[in-house]
Amino acid sequence: MTCRNIDPLSLDETIDEGKEETDVEKRRSSVWEHQELAQIPIKVLRGHTDAVTSCHFCFDDTKVLTSSHDKTATLWDTESGAPLSVFERGHLSNISECALIPDKKRLITASWDKTLNAWDLETGKIIWTAAQGGLLTSCSVSEDGKYVVSSSDLENAICLTSADTGERLVHVKDHHKSTITRCRFDPQSQHVASVSEDRTIKLWDLVSTKTTLSINSTHTNVISNCCFTANGRYLCTASWDKTLQLWDVQTGTFRSHGGLTLSKGHDGSVSSCAFSMDGSVLVSGAYDRTVAVWNMETLCKTLELKGHADWVTDVAISADKKWVASASKDATVRLWNMEHSEEIPAVIETRKAQGMGYHILQCEECGKAFSISRLENSDLVTKCVFCRLKTETRSHLQPPPLSSSVLPY
Repeated sequence: MTCRNIDPLSLDETIDEGKEETDVEKRRSSVWEHQELAQIPIKVLRGHTDAVTSCHFCFDDTKVLTSSHDKTATLWDTESGAPLSVFERGHLSNISECALIPDKKRLITASWDKTLNAWDLETGKIIWTAAQGGLLTSCSVSEDGKYVVSSSDLENAICLTSADTGERLVHVKDHHKSTITRCRFDPQSQHVASVSEDRTIKLWDLVSTKTTLSINSTHTNVISNCCFTANGRYLCTASWDKTLQLWDVQTGTFRSHGGLTLSKGHDGSVSSCAFSMDGSVLVSGAYDRTVAVWNMETLCKTLELKGHADWVTDVAISADKKWVASASKDATVRLWNMEHSEEIPAVIETRKAQGMGYHILQCEECGKAFSISRLENSDLVTKCVFCRLKTETRSHLQPPPLSSSVLPY
C-alpha cells in the first residue's frame, strides 16, 4: 500500500521507458478536439494503464479524483492536467469506484477483491480495510462524511459502513433481484438510492433502515447508473436501453405517469450521468464513446462531445459548470472546457433547431413530454394537445338521437 507523489513539472514516473519525446510533450500539454461546427478545448489525462472506472471533481474543482481497473486511484490537478498522487498496492483486483471525504481528507475505494479501503490523502496510507461479502460494484459517501455505502454482487446487497472506523453498521441482503450496478447517497444524507440489472430503483432510509420507495422503471434494459439533483428532488437513471429517465422522488408524480424519458442522446448503452450543482445541466456518458450535455429546462441535448477511443464509463461536471470530466475504457480522462460553450456554433445551431422559445412539460393525463410557448401560462396548460383534444371531443359530443320507438306522438 503506497502513494506516489508526482512532481507536476515532471511526468517521468508515469511514462514507460522508450517513449519518444513527442509523446511526453503530448502528455504535458492541452489537446484540442472538435466536432463539426464546434471547438471545445480539452485536457487529456494519461497515467492509468487500464480502464478508468470513475471520476470526480473535488477540492473546489481544483482537483480530479479517478479510479481504474489498474488497481489504482489517482489525484490530478485540474489546471495543469498533471497527476499529483497515485494510490496503489492497496487492492488485489480492479477498483470499481472511488469516493472522497473532503473534510477528513480521506479517499474511499471499492474493489472487485471484495474490500473497501479508506486512504489518508496526505500520507497515502490505508487507514482501514473493510472486507465485504462479494465483488464490490459501487460505493458512495454521505454528504456529512459519516457513512460509506457499498454494493456487492453477493446476495445483491448494500452495506452501510462507518467512515471513521470501517465498522459494518447495516447489511441489507437481497436488496435487489439482480446485481446492483450503482448506489448513491442523496445530498441530505437521509436515503440511499440503488439501481440494478433487474431494472428497478430503490430508496433505502437510513433512520428506519428500510426500503421506503421501490420503482419498477420503464427502462427496457439494465439500469447502469443514477444521480441526484443537489436538492434531492430528482433522481436520474441511465440505462443500457440508450435512454435516461428523470424521477421526482419527493412528490412521487411518477406513480401515475412514470419517469420522464430523455432519448436520442446516445447510440449506445448509457453508462453514467451527473447533474450540475444548480440542476440546470445534465451530463451523460455512453458506450458509443460520446458524452452528451443536456439542458434541463428544455430536456434536450445541446452538445455531443467526441474524442474517446472506447466506452465512456463515468462523467462529472464542476460546480461552476466550466469543466466536464469523462472517464473511459481507453485508460484516459478528458477534461472538456465548457466555459464558452454557449457561444460555439454547434450549441447555437442546436438551440435554433430545438426552438428555445418553448417550455417542456409533462402531460398530467398521459405522462408524456410536450412543449408550449413561453408566452403561454404553464399553470393553465397541463395536458398535451392530444389529451386536450380527447377531452374536448368528449365534452362536445351530442347526445344520441332518441329511438323512434320512444318518440312522443
